[in-house]
Amino acid sequence: MSETTTTIAPPASEPREKLTKKAVTADHPTWCPGCGDFAVLASFYKVLEKRQLDHEKIVTLAGIGCSSRFPYFVNGHGAHFIHGRAVPLASGISLARPDLHVFLFGGDGDGFSIGGNHLNHGARKNINMVYFIMDNFVYGLTKKQTSPTSPIGFKSKTDPTGAIDMPVNPISAGATFIARTHATQVNHMIQMIERAMDHPGFSAIECLSERVEFYPGAFDPANPRKGGSFELIQEKKWDNTPEDELRHDVTDELAAYKLAQLPFPGVFGVFYQSDRPTKNALEKKWIESTREKTGNASDLELLQKTFDRMK
Repeated sequence: MSETTTTIAPPASEPREKLTKKAVTADHPTWCPGCGDFAVLASFYKVLEKRQLDHEKIVTLAGIGCSSRFPYFVNGHGAHFIHGRAVPLASGISLARPDLHVFLFGGDGDGFSIGGNHLNHGARKNINMVYFIMDNFVYGLTKKQTSPTSPIGFKSKTDPTGAIDMPVNPISAGATFIARTHATQVNHMIQMIERAMDHPGFSAIECLSERVEFYPGAFDPANPRKGGSFELIQEKKWDNTPEDELRHDVTDELAAYKLAQLPFPGVFGVFYQSDRPTKNALEKKWIESTREKTGNASDLELLQKTFDRMK
């Protein structure tokens, strides 16, 4: 007798719904009227629409502060974490689920003050994520105190006679991708976010985002509509022309620091980009190597062996 085997083809997967702004919008932002963070959120929506990421693989995280309300307004996986501790949370998610797109949002207080040490360690470990820091040179949520990036002489509730401490230079974070943009320049913001997404590793973007209630006009010198000048970094094209000698090499760390020392408002664009193995890739290689040594035993089998040794 002969047997006939019938193969049933799996059902064809239905085409995914197009990711739209309506789909990724969760709530109405509650920032002060005129805040630059509105434009940042709009730019992020545009990037998600343009890239058409799988909706269930978008993760939006933040710490504490006005800008850290971001996860409330994005319909996707997300969390509002402890003040200054968002980088460790994002690191764990990125390492545990490398298939996800991890976006971290914060402000100058959350990122450069209480979270400054985590920023440096997340950057040096080169964990795959995009950290977008909305810098307004002032603590806005708590109603006008000096922040780590407030310029010398800035008068606030904590420095009524003017700030005397040297402000932090955000470009010195140590990330393998460092860029700078401005909330009034939507197209440029989109470009920087996309380049950060495409970079494997820790990508940090500083965005000058005006706090109109407590530091109005802070970034007018870089806003062409207010008489300022938005000067872009001219990156090397490696075309062997005399003009190219004057352009910026984004792989030159020393040159990046020199650009970062330019007088305010400085320049905008990509300061530094380095191709270095991510912690995600290094840990994956380590785990695969270890599993191979155990004969690719399952987690349950490895746990049972541990229990057996304890008997």
